[in-house]
Amino acid sequence: MIDNLFVRQHSESNENSLSPYATRSSSTRGREHTEEPDPVRTAYQRDRDRILHTNAFRRLKHKTQVFIAPPGDHYTTRLTHTLEVSQISRTIARALNLNEDLAEAISLGHDLGHTPFGHIGEDVLNSLYTSGFRHNEQSLRIVEVLEKDGRGLNLTWEVRDGILHHSKSEKDMFGSEWGCGNTYEAEVVKISDAIAYINHDISDALRANILHEADLPTDISNILGHSHSERINTMVCDIIKTSWAVTGYVTTQNSPIINMSQDIKAATEQLREFMFRKVYNVQSENIDAKRARTVVCGLYKYMIQHTERLPTAYRTNHDEATRRVVDYIAGMTDQYAINLANELGI
Repeated sequence: MIDNLFVRQHSESNENSLSPYATRSSSTRGREHTEEPDPVRTAYQRDRDRILHTNAFRRLKHKTQVFIAPPGDHYTTRLTHTLEVSQISRTIARALNLNEDLAEAISLGHDLGHTPFGHIGEDVLNSLYTSGFRHNEQSLRIVEVLEKDGRGLNLTWEVRDGILHHSKSEKDMFGSEWGCGNTYEAEVVKISDAIAYINHDISDALRANILHEADLPTDISNILGHSHSERINTMVCDIIKTSWAVTGYVTTQNSPIINMSQDIKAATEQLREFMFRKVYNVQSENIDAKRARTVVCGLYKYMIQHTERLPTAYRTNHDEATRRVVDYIAGMTDQYAINLANELGI
């Protein structure tokens, strides 16, 4: 009969073969509250499972990625986006000999704090809440405070750090206006997030007839590929080749980074700029987007004046009223927010 303790120790021992730049679970900075190690799972595997079983993770299936209330079943949701980020992150981490479990855990938790209606809801809350609202910070708040009836998930420092620092600035899809993650696995997730959304958003725009294949710039397609799978394959393979120093097999760089080559990065940035002009900016001004803004703004103003209408979990904690209202609205799915707004006459 196998000793369960040996299973975890064996997994931790296997991590010794990872790149010198990889983050090992046995060397984690730990959790805020000390726990006994799991007999079978490493610390990062345990974090992954905790995230998967949260209410916040389940709600992602009913939260907008880009298209609000799309007419078909095949459009990307915040949940399918998260799963695609996880798949890309694991592929890159494995190829670079980094800690795949850590990359997966960060990926699965990175968008837990997204509002209903995607970035539209985020922008509205950010404009209304005096302390500001960013979905990456809300994701961290969910795993640290809100889940498990206010106890949080007690995740490792590395997973929480990666969740906080996954976001990019509007000007640079590979940079971050809030700083960089402190592990290479976090950087893998950040760049995988960009690869996932730019490609599945193209597919959704084609499905919605907002774009046609002929609309995509030929010079960019000739570099990145002429299909969804070709583009992702080009980007992922280029990242692996460019970032190969991170594996530890090539150590010519003093400070290896996770990145694309200049040509592929430039083409990817141009493709992203094209998507902003032709898709994102257009979608942000259509009738559904305007209704979404009205819903989020109306719910915020109503709940601030009627905090007694907050669910019990949001009335009994010790945060200020506005913070509790923001937590409540940010956790809503699209349809829940619409239904509540209709009920309240918003």
